[in-house]
Amino acid sequence: MSMEVTNNYIAIKSHIDGNPKESDFEIKSDPLVLSVEPNSNEIIVKNLYVSIDPYQLNRMKSFSSSQKASSYAVALAPGQVIDAYGVGKVVASGNPEFEKGDLVVGLITWGEYSVLKGEYMLRKLDPLGFPLSYHVGMLGFSGLTAYAGFFEICKPKKGENVFVSAACGSVGNLVGQFAKLFGCHVVGCAGSKKKVAFLKEKLGFHDAFNYKEETDLKATLKRYFPDGIDIYFDNVGAEMLEAAVANMKIFGRVAVCGVISEYTDAGKRAAPDMMDVMYKRITIRGFLVGDHFNIHSDFISTTVDHLQTGNIQVIEDISTGLESIPLAFIGLFRGDNIGKKMVKIADE
Repeated sequence: MSMEVTNNYIAIKSHIDGNPKESDFEIKSDPLVLSVEPNSNEIIVKNLYVSIDPYQLNRMKSFSSSQKASSYAVALAPGQVIDAYGVGKVVASGNPEFEKGDLVVGLITWGEYSVLKGEYMLRKLDPLGFPLSYHVGMLGFSGLTAYAGFFEICKPKKGENVFVSAACGSVGNLVGQFAKLFGCHVVGCAGSKKKVAFLKEKLGFHDAFNYKEETDLKATLKRYFPDGIDIYFDNVGAEMLEAAVANMKIFGRVAVCGVISEYTDAGKRAAPDMMDVMYKRITIRGFLVGDHFNIHSDFISTTVDHLQTGNIQVIEDISTGLESIPLAFIGLFRGDNIGKKMVKIADE
């Protein structure tokens, strides 16, 4: 006999244009039979950990240019199941590549179970002796984003000056750590005294500052980088990008990873001085992690080495229970999290 369960999942009630709030979300339920037709390619996954990421907000808007630009950012309709990166366990499989009991990582859902059909992005997971949560953040998309963004996009040289915004976030903290290990001089910014102390004391950034206490960001960056910035890893956009460009060296590189300050405020737009960009020959390049799967094995082997030698700290911020997803997501835009935000939905 096939078991039937109730599958609870998180959906949006209507499109979100502005700051997300709890009332924008609801828990929906569907009955689910935990069986699949043999050779149907369908699989059912019990979700264990899911990633909570700011870019999802652009999918929830009534319109965002990102929705047409990337298959990872397609629009979400109210009531629809929300797919997200995470780790789960196969409970039923019609695909010969996956067996019941397999741990998997890839695109699952903000729900208790994921029903995957057609083409899905999933692979078997060997935990490599690490906690499952590591595979959602450090060894997942966040880690690959930091690694590809820093090494492939920024092309660092030893001794260069690196500035990281949202440096306590899931990607920023790793960029700073990779940069420091590589031999660069790293300064980060974050939104509280506690986070600044964390960057300097726990993660070993050479310096850090609280941007909320600064009235003139251009002057602040001049203070931290008197001889200029070689690499700016941008997670926030807006006035931080303007200030960084004003302080870049000739042939400086900007990796545009996120623009979180513009996601919730349609009126905010970065206006870097284009004379600076032109005369200093600055490269400003946007990138998406999906373009860099070709270096995945390189990223995993390098990062696993760093983890085993204790050179890299894994910073995670984990909430528990499906119902905690909306608040976890809203907290990203308030700067509540230190490190990778995720939700643990169930035990193995």
